[in-house]
Amino acid sequence: MNLPQDFIIKYRSLLGDEAEDFLASFDQPSTTGYRVNPSHRNLPASVTAAKSVPYEPWGHFGTVKGRSLMHQSGAVYSQEPSAMFVGATAAPQPGDKVLDLCAAPGGKTTHLASYLQGQGLLVTNEINRKRVKVLAENVERFGIRSAVILNESPDRLSPIFPDFFDKVLVDAPCSGEGMFRKDPAAMQYWSLDYVQECADRQREIMTEAVKMVKPGGQLIYSTCTFAPEEDEQMMAWVLKTFPDFHLAPITKLGGVSDARPDWADGNPELANGARLFPQRMAGEGHFVAKLVRDAGSAMTVRGTADLGQRLTSEQQGLWRDFAQQVIGQQPFTDLVTVKDQLFAVPAGLPDLKRLHVFRPGLHLGTFKKNRFEPAYALALASADWDLKRSLAIADDQWRAWVHGETFTLDEAPAKGWYRLTAADQPVGFGKVVGQTVKNFFPKGLRFMVYETDE
Repeated sequence: MNLPQDFIIKYRSLLGDEAEDFLASFDQPSTTGYRVNPSHRNLPASVTAAKSVPYEPWGHFGTVKGRSLMHQSGAVYSQEPSAMFVGATAAPQPGDKVLDLCAAPGGKTTHLASYLQGQGLLVTNEINRKRVKVLAENVERFGIRSAVILNESPDRLSPIFPDFFDKVLVDAPCSGEGMFRKDPAAMQYWSLDYVQECADRQREIMTEAVKMVKPGGQLIYSTCTFAPEEDEQMMAWVLKTFPDFHLAPITKLGGVSDARPDWADGNPELANGARLFPQRMAGEGHFVAKLVRDAGSAMTVRGTADLGQRLTSEQQGLWRDFAQQVIGQQPFTDLVTVKDQLFAVPAGLPDLKRLHVFRPGLHLGTFKKNRFEPAYALALASADWDLKRSLAIADDQWRAWVHGETFTLDEAPAKGWYRLTAADQPVGFGKVVGQTVKNFFPKGLRFMVYETDE
């Protein structure tokens, strides 16, 4: 790999005797991995039997194809193994209030959701309008039920969520040095000046992020760069600027090593951070640190969520009829409509009316004239539910389904809506009319499955 000359000089100076092994690692193939979705049952051995990532309970080494049934159903999520260390370090508990501040494309958000197990609150935010759409697609596909998706800047979030979250994750935008092997195009915009620009932006983000951690809570900071300016030196700056935070130790497995105090101000506490070097482990370059806020009194967050309109009596009836007939239960308590779209809003939110809310919660469906049409997101969120109306389909029927085609059943069940499952995984809702299953797979997500996708 034709690495930038300034990069080579810098890390030969920093790494000394280990520099040549470090530089040689860029000529080795990158390592791929994926996580299984713990809410999905009866996963095939081909998915669960692959070699495990040592520090991640749901992580495996290997590849997942995007046009596979396991991927489309949200049963697996493709994620580089080193990136899994971030979510494994955060490891929120069910019931926690969690913020993923720089969340797109959604790998770490989906990982945090696995730990939450559908309980608590997950606020996932992305400042870029185009990237937040990708984030929403991945949240939907992973079947996350307790997430609110925001499209905001950190300085607009901190006044709304002061002292609020048990866990805040800042996967900071960075110079991307750790991804050179996986994405060589990242070298095109790298420079020593760019590293400093990233560090300046990270300080702005962290200044707001620390305000949203409740006393006794944690802020997990991560980058995919080796640059000390963005890693150890950033943590040294946080410790000096915000004295009510300290760095907690991180369990380090699988070749993960201590951070380098000598690359900053020499504070031995900095060694509690984690360095993921590709010459020492199977994965790309990352830095991770766990900041803990000292216990104390928190500010009172006033107001309650105002995310949409309450349902009319007609809408309540349409939703109730659908839920009783298809789901068999009423698993949601706080329902709102945004125009004609129905959402289930997580509990415990403050007033968000001043923010740009991209998704106020789980999308349940659409109210149309005299009827309710269930959403794709609701089907994928039901992986661990035993619905009253669920219809197992064969592999060839799934292929037709994701391509947008109808298909025919051998026998005609009762007409109406059914959650469709393939290989025991939820893939969407279909409407049965006679022996025909009408296709409601979202048009923007349809694809053709080829033999090479298997």
